[in-house]
Amino acid sequence: MKIGYARVSTTKQAKDGNSLEHQESALKAAGAECIYSDAFTGTKTHRPELDKLLKVLKDGDTLIVTKLDRIARSTIQGIELIESLLNKGIVVHVLNIGIMDTTPTGRLIRNIFLAFAEFEREMIIERTQEGKQIAKNNADFREGRPKKFSRAQMEHAMTLLENNSYRQVSEMTGISISSLTRESRRRKEQSIYLNDEDFGFLEYKNKGW
Repeated sequence: MKIGYARVSTTKQAKDGNSLEHQESALKAAGAECIYSDAFTGTKTHRPELDKLLKVLKDGDTLIVTKLDRIARSTIQGIELIESLLNKGIVVHVLNIGIMDTTPTGRLIRNIFLAFAEFEREMIIERTQEGKQIAKNNADFREGRPKKFSRAQMEHAMTLLENNSYRQVSEMTGISISSLTRESRRRKEQSIYLNDEDFGFLEYKNKGW
């Protein structure tokens, strides 16, 4: 059985050739016997009609879409989905690319897109690394999840804690009590560590070592 899938993310797509009507017309012309349609952005992993479609597809069926981005948000995600379908004996026909199946031509098309997916993955990693390198030149850079408040703001908050309660400082700065508590604890632990190092140095010096 040939089953089509169409998706739009915005009403603007009615004007750029990606409207549901345009997709459904192309899918029917390609032989789709029934069509599932969604109106969700491609960045969402949960698309009701696509989920239903994937559950009914079986060995010997053909999934037809107008473009790869109708079923995936990236080449990588698209290839992963296609690979899983091909492994179940389902043929995938992307109208602007070709038919992906277990024939030599189908494998060639799949391998070409696997190469593109790998290239896309490497480009994402490269851009991420370049972005990190640029960010590291910033004095406030911290590895991991970005902090909501700058070092200067946190320093000011710690100064206010000397004469105010955590709740008062939280109300004055907007920094949560839990964040203030963590920062205060971190500084105390760091202070203890430094004091231990100083003591060790003095002991070392006094013994004449």
